[in-house]
Amino acid sequence: MNEGPGTEAVEAAVRHARFGALPERIRFEDMTEGVEATPSGGANASYDPAGSWKFYSCLALDLGL
Repeated sequence: MNEGPGTEAVEAAVRHARFGALPERIRFEDMTEGVEATPSGGANASYDPAGSWKFYSCLALDLGL
């Protein structure tokens, strides 16, 4: 192993040249978004048992077993 003065600085420079710098930190406030909820729930909150079969998924059926 090359153990000498300045070896760590050279290794750090090589790592920085290869991988670059870390991205800037993102604040938590920038990652979240507040949205008002509608009282009725909209179309996404409705449940239709007669139409729910359209979204059924089964791996065995997808594979043709």
